[in-house]
Amino acid sequence: MPLARSLAPALALLALAPRPAAAQDTDATAIVAGGCFWCVEADFESVGGVGDVVSGFTGGTTPDPEYRASGDHIEAVRIPFDASQISYREVVDLFLRSIDPLDAGGQFCDRGLEYTTAIFVDGPEQRAAAEAALAEAEAELGREIVTPIRDASEFYPVGDYHQDYYKSDERLAFSSVGLAVPKSVAYKRYREGCGRDARVRQVWGDDAPFLPDAKG
Repeated sequence: MPLARSLAPALALLALAPRPAAAQDTDATAIVAGGCFWCVEADFESVGGVGDVVSGFTGGTTPDPEYRASGDHIEAVRIPFDASQISYREVVDLFLRSIDPLDAGGQFCDRGLEYTTAIFVDGPEQRAAAEAALAEAEAELGREIVTPIRDASEFYPVGDYHQDYYKSDERLAFSSVGLAVPKSVAYKRYREGCGRDARVRQVWGDDAPFLPDAKG
């Protein structure tokens, strides 16, 4: 079911807005988990008012989590944003429509705890905004959303190798999607092969803000 008419155009404009230099002067932060952190980072670094998104891990107790050794943490991103350009509620609205919030077992082709979804809130204001966003999203879909709202805990950035993966020209000697391909190409092949955009379109319709055709 597509977004309500009152919300879809506003979210589309947010997702397509250019990122002015002022977006780097961020004064607020959101932390969300939406499966593969490369994909969530790529989506939100296209949003006006958002600064440099950081991929990492959070939500667990395992000390010093690493890629493929994250213990009980899940992949997440830290989204700094300029609250004069975009609100926390708008960030959450965009996030929910960039994932499959009906799936409790992972996201798309990535299964297991590490790839489950969550919204990590810092204080009562963020919690209230997140709860309102979830309630509206549930009403639009007519189904229960399983993405939980959790209290924020320590966030562990992943190593530099995984930051900005989606736009890196560094070549991979070997990968599951080809030999000697740039990370940016490997990322695109992975995202398509994993079925992320196809499933988001199935859940949210053409109003999902980060679909390739929506971004031109």
